[in-house]
Amino acid sequence: MNSKQQSGGRKTIPAVQSSIPFPDEVEHLTMINEKLDASVQCANNTVKKIDREYADAKRYMADYRGEIDPHGMFQNELALKQIDLTGAFAVGIWEKIAKLKESPYFARIDFQTNGEAEAIKHYIGRFAFTHENELLILDWRTPIASMFYDYEIGQAGYDAPIGRIDGKLTRKRQFKVKNGELEYAIESSVNIQDDVLQRELSRTSDEKMKSIIATIQKEQNKIIRNDKAKTMIIQGVAGSGKTSIALHRIAFLLYRFKDRLSANNVAILSPNKVFGDYIANVLPELGEEPLCELSFWDIADAQLNGIIQFERDKDPLEIDDSKWDERARFKSTIDFVKKIDEYIEALPSLIFESTDYVFEEFSVTADWIKKRFFAYRSYPIKKRLELIAKDIHDNFESYNFMGDEIPRVKAILKSLTAMLKIKNTLALYKHFYQWLERPHLLVLPKKQTLEWSDAFSFLYLHRAFHGLKESKLIKHLVIDEMQDYTPIKYAVINRLYSCPKTILGDFGQSINPNLLHTLPELRELYSDASYLELNKSYRSSYEIITFAKDIGQVEKLEPMLRHGDVPMVISCTNKQDELLKIREKLNEFLQSDGVSIGIILKTNSAAKEMYKILKQDYDVQHISMDSTHFANGISVTSVQMSKGLEFDEVIVPDVSEDSYSSKCERGLLYIACTRAMHKLTLLYTGKPSLFLSTHLEQSF
Repeated sequence: MNSKQQSGGRKTIPAVQSSIPFPDEVEHLTMINEKLDASVQCANNTVKKIDREYADAKRYMADYRGEIDPHGMFQNELALKQIDLTGAFAVGIWEKIAKLKESPYFARIDFQTNGEAEAIKHYIGRFAFTHENELLILDWRTPIASMFYDYEIGQAGYDAPIGRIDGKLTRKRQFKVKNGELEYAIESSVNIQDDVLQRELSRTSDEKMKSIIATIQKEQNKIIRNDKAKTMIIQGVAGSGKTSIALHRIAFLLYRFKDRLSANNVAILSPNKVFGDYIANVLPELGEEPLCELSFWDIADAQLNGIIQFERDKDPLEIDDSKWDERARFKSTIDFVKKIDEYIEALPSLIFESTDYVFEEFSVTADWIKKRFFAYRSYPIKKRLELIAKDIHDNFESYNFMGDEIPRVKAILKSLTAMLKIKNTLALYKHFYQWLERPHLLVLPKKQTLEWSDAFSFLYLHRAFHGLKESKLIKHLVIDEMQDYTPIKYAVINRLYSCPKTILGDFGQSINPNLLHTLPELRELYSDASYLELNKSYRSSYEIITFAKDIGQVEKLEPMLRHGDVPMVISCTNKQDELLKIREKLNEFLQSDGVSIGIILKTNSAAKEMYKILKQDYDVQHISMDSTHFANGISVTSVQMSKGLEFDEVIVPDVSEDSYSSKCERGLLYIACTRAMHKLTLLYTGKPSLFLSTHLEQSF
């Protein structure tokens, strides 16, 4: 479940028991706070001491620079680096303890191991806390902490490094500690997380995605703690928390494999910079460094810089060009990848014609060169020629008993390159479409410039011809919004990043009518991947999700039983009346205790026009392709840019028959509706969309 989802509604959910009947917990928290204060002070003193040592060492080196010999200077510089590293480590400890002071722990389990007379108390928090060699708080990622998520009172167990440990849970409590004070405590023999989850879902939205460690559900915990799967595919409905789960899985893997995996080794491919900003706080909140964020544009730009240019992606909803649509659709299927693979397999015979190479009395035959060329089949074409040139040079050198002049490797390579019928990747890419007998499917909008739909197929061929700069640093890749990427993009990614992957998204939320890729095809690309589905939605109220489920016809979508306002479908007399009703809704929002409202238009240009109108009267942000930040308040955006975000309230204008009628547009409307956590309003002028037919009795 998404931390975004966990900051929902405004209804007060009664606790099973309040914090008042738990004087032992109040006393325990007081003790923990005192020890945290002592640890903070100790850490602070350590940092100050290290700062003084560093300053003293720098001063000594400055004062006696002319008197210290080079060896002594080198030793002092090493000492400075060591002090600096020690200081950074001390600051890290101080920062973790300072974060714990705000909310030290969120749960307690009492576990009695089989054969032991008594149960032992275990408090669980974001990080472990040890004071005077006593472990007082467990990190939520420890094996023993997994029982909090997986078991109720009774028989339980966990997998420890030494093997399976079985026993029974005799007590299970959950807390909300804020600013060092106990807000509530809940104890029950039933799933207490349901009550806490309802509390968290009843809140207003956040500007940043939050951690969900207090409300991770059992099925989510299995995904998060799966450290065996090389690649994992998570298909999750809107609001199921798939992104948050993926990030928590990364936090778990960083903990589990801390000796060989760090945040520097993990990257996330996210759909846009706004979403990247929205999720940026999750790992730091859990004590880990933020991840490297990438986009497919970043990858293409880095790989093709200086080779060829390419256009930015265009919004297919705003392009009225059937030939452009045809080109984009053709390049969006797994069959297209198979065709390129066939072409690459045939490439040596198609573009390389070997001839004898002769240098004075030295020579090699065309047949020998051809055999070497095919022997190096695992290398790009140009790399094969380099290897053959080196082989020829070494061969000549081994028979050069008289010390005669032999050609240099570069000279040999030049002759071998002349045997290629095609000299560069662009010519090769054009030849590929001729080979397909579909040259009309390649259009260059400008000289040396590709359409966006060609960028990654060009890259794929460039790898076969020249090679690519493959990443050795990244050891785990997270790919979000998996449904929005073509198979050829995955084919390139798999060559660039041969590491384990967490791939997530929802094929019910595709925004591109020209993208013909399907979930079965993605699973075919990753045939050895673990596959999981998340069908329960936590973000929106029961009323909103059942409404959206009917619109999107998503049979597997399961709503969370958190009730709220029924979505409103409002008929307007004309566009001016529609704008008037939007303003009325905005004025109501400004008088409410909600913190975010999103006005979601079908296209980016429509969102831009709405923003121009509303900014004259309201403080409003426009979330566009160029945006880098998400903030609370009034936001105007498109369906495309709203993906992954959530708002307390959502207004969807112009839900008319003309705007939402196709299968793709049904999906767009479903996405827009599922951004709402507590209130949803749809407006239309003229005839309403057919997808609203079962809800029009709610119109007024």
